Amino acid sequence: MDTHALLALSPLDGRYVGKTAALRPYFSEYALIRNRTRVEVEYFIALCRVPLPQLASFGEGTGWSREEWFETLRDLYRRMEPEDAQRVKEIEKVTNHDVKAVEYYLKEKFQRLGISRWQEFLHFGLTSQDINNTAQPLMLKEAVEEVYLPALEEILNILKTDAEAWKEVPMLAKTHGQPATPTRLGKELDVFVVRIEEQLRQFRLLTYPAKFGGATGNMNAHKVAYPSVNWIRFGDDFVDSLGLKRSFPTTQIDHYDNLAALFDCLRRINTILIDLCRDVWTYISMEYFHQQTAKDEVGSSAMPHKVNPIDFENAEGNLGMANAILTFLSLKLPISRLQRDLTDSTVQRNVGVPIAHGLIAFDSLKKGLGKLILNKPAIEADLQKNWAVIAEAIQTILRRENYPNPYETLKNLTRTGAAIEEKTLEDFIASLEVDPSVKEELRAITPWNYTGF
Repeated sequence: MDTHALLALSPLDGRYVGKTAALRPYFSEYALIRNRTRVEVEYFIALCRVPLPQLASFGEGTGWSREEWFETLRDLYRRMEPEDAQRVKEIEKVTNHDVKAVEYYLKEKFQRLGISRWQEFLHFGLTSQDINNTAQPLMLKEAVEEVYLPALEEILNILKTDAEAWKEVPMLAKTHGQPATPTRLGKELDVFVVRIEEQLRQFRLLTYPAKFGGATGNMNAHKVAYPSVNWIRFGDDFVDSLGLKRSFPTTQIDHYDNLAALFDCLRRINTILIDLCRDVWTYISMEYFHQQTAKDEVGSSAMPHKVNPIDFENAEGNLGMANAILTFLSLKLPISRLQRDLTDSTVQRNVGVPIAHGLIAFDSLKKGLGKLILNKPAIEADLQKNWAVIAEAIQTILRRENYPNPYETLKNLTRTGAAIEEKTLEDFIASLEVDPSVKEELRAITPWNYTGF
């Protein structure tokens, strides 16, 4: 098969392949097969550790200890290559069942290793969803923890650095798009830092769920074969050993409620980043920021002067794509007819797609933030022409002094349509019938220092 990036059906494996390649070990078909193999092997080892009577002798007469065999079996997934996964796909062509193909693949391995007399305890008492609903959350967990969150932390660190560097930069705020009470640039960035950190705190309280309970969730086959074994505790312990949280009770499949919660939290993080992209895009359009340029880079095919904020636009678009899919996943997966239907199976194969779009967005956002050059003259000019924004401060102090109708007085002053300049306010303050000390207090207020905490 020709795998040239230019022939890829999806931009995730085409145009953006360099930005998404880190996710291939987690979300590719190969990764799914490897993790299914991992769950099957670890389950077999867990049965040996019970031990089930017929597995108490596992490894005897082979010249290797049980623990040596366990490590050998683990190498079946730890050292699995795409070529090994291809053998599973060949078996699947015959079985027309992807999970059963993994079981048969492992039985082939057991035969070659000379341990075939124990092979019927592979997939013992399980249904395919015990494997899928354990392997896929495991893939998501490791991709998020090892790739996705570290990339997000890079964005956070850039925002924290910029917030600190610009914490003393006064800036005109805009509410409803209109000049408003001044703020500080660093504080505005810090708002995004705190919002993201709070969602990360909530995200880390959530658990990655796994279903492990047989054909309809009740461990019927396990109980009938070995009624004296505490299979409920076994299932809890086994899933916990993989770093997941067992859902119980369930039907044949996980109910996906906790998985939906993870998707919802990731969507909120993305939504915050979309908000950031739009704000920075607007600041660039207001010329509060310039962007670093590369000599041979082209901003527009027709207008040579343009330097477009494409990194923030790309990030916003990909975050939106991610959110659309995350929303669908969180709404669809918890719904299944009776004990199960198959609609979740094809849908769950797309869990890596929103993670990939998020990763592309993070890369663009990091690039865009790295290009920002503060344009203090533009910020200063906006403050200079908007002295009216300190009217709030003046009327508040006049309220304190019990001055008659202070709000209405400042309203009449500032909403005449005429430009409000420093001298306009100076003349107004001079005309007030208040104590001279209050006038000095009012004269000390400027758009640069009226920035609160």
